[in-house]
Amino acid sequence: MSALSHDRPAPPPTASTSSASPTTSTSSSPTLGETPPVVVPSPSKPPTARNLSPDAASPQVAARPPPVPKAERPRPKIRAQKAAITLTSTAVERLRNLLKSPTPQMIRIGVRNKGCAGLSYHLEYVEKAGKFDEVVEQDGVKVLIDSKALFSIIGSEMDWKEDALRYA
Repeated sequence: MSALSHDRPAPPPTASTSSASPTTSTSSSPTLGETPPVVVPSPSKPPTARNLSPDAASPQVAARPPPVPKAERPRPKIRAQKAAITLTSTAVERLRNLLKSPTPQMIRIGVRNKGCAGLSYHLEYVEKAGKFDEVVEQDGVKVLIDSKALFSIIGSEMDWKEDALRYA
């Protein structure tokens, strides 16, 4: 017969205080033929009114814990944006005169592909803003900027000059 026999269950370990005993098992899992240990819950406090839900049918039903408040994200601070274009006092005056005319009009600034540099400014009179136009208001006067031209216009200054040959 071999040293390992699978026909018989292993004998249960004996509780011995002697450390010389080679048969004492220190593992917590039961071996073949043993019954696992039974865990008995410790007596707990009876449920109180604080941990019962108001709609509980019986006192054994505990309430859900109160909802954890959501952590609020810091709100972004609203900063004053620099206008895409600035107007000189003479340009503001000229635009006010346009708005006082019988048919009030605003100026819409755009860019077009032209020449070697690739872009040229295009000004047109309009009665109302387009869907995607950027509206720049300064001193009560509004100037519209085409959304496609916004990148090219940012940081510019608009001026109005009159001389003997032309208005510009």
